[in-house]
Amino acid sequence: MNAAPPSPASPDVPGIAIGPVTDWLETHVAGAVGPFGFDVIAGGHSNLTYRVTGADGTRFVLRRPPLGHRRASESIVDTMAAIHAVDLRAVGLDDLGKHEEYIARQLKRWYGQWNSQKTRELPAVDQVHDELLRRIPAQGPATIVHGDYRLDNCMVSDDGTVVAVLDWEICTLGDPLADVGLLQVYWTGPNDAASAWTGSATTAPGFFDRVQLAERYAEVSGRDLSNLPFYVSFAYWKLACILEGVYARYVGGALGQRDPAELEPFKLQVEGAAAMALATLASS
Repeated sequence: MNAAPPSPASPDVPGIAIGPVTDWLETHVAGAVGPFGFDVIAGGHSNLTYRVTGADGTRFVLRRPPLGHRRASESIVDTMAAIHAVDLRAVGLDDLGKHEEYIARQLKRWYGQWNSQKTRELPAVDQVHDELLRRIPAQGPATIVHGDYRLDNCMVSDDGTVVAVLDWEICTLGDPLADVGLLQVYWTGPNDAASAWTGSATTAPGFFDRVQLAERYAEVSGRDLSNLPFYVSFAYWKLACILEGVYARYVGGALGQRDPAELEPFKLQVEGAAAMALATLASS
């Protein structure tokens, strides 16, 4: 479609690298002749949309992922590393919890929850518990452990920077790699296999994959992640225990009388998390 000549191309159009985009359009889009004018089309909550007007007045529509994805991936890792680097004595949190045997204490706590609320036998939960207990790595110096660290529990600015971390109810002191393993479970990047945790927005292009998250944490924190599969297995196992508690409450009528088919996704998530815990441990 033809229209008035474009406004001069500006190097300040958010999300558009004028030179490379111009080259790509002229190479791949029939009838596209630069220089181009780029105008952001308002509306929408995910991809950015632009009206592109060519030198001859021909108009096109161009879309790209939101600007904050790659930055959000970096920031969520950097923020976690900063939490783990807090000087406990300096901020008065040295007595927030026990420093030793974090994983052993967590296994005892969540296995107790599982056995008190389980709606059926699930051998994978028992198998993983016993194997994790046998394989607990040596814990380094205790740090703050958030316990539920994920993008859903962060506030993020327009440019993708994490500006606040929420939901500290189960925060304690312990092994920081437990937070790293849990973030791996809750995070599904564009090229990652599906996780037992559904509804992840991080599958959009521009987000890091799980491997990139781990590499970023190792770089920023300086910690050895050779035992990361153990912590990922633990995180899947913990998720299975938590979700079983939710499922048990719903089956017990916490949402009123519901068709059992409505609750089936919760049941399947528990089973999926337990299976992933077992598979991750077996492959490590």
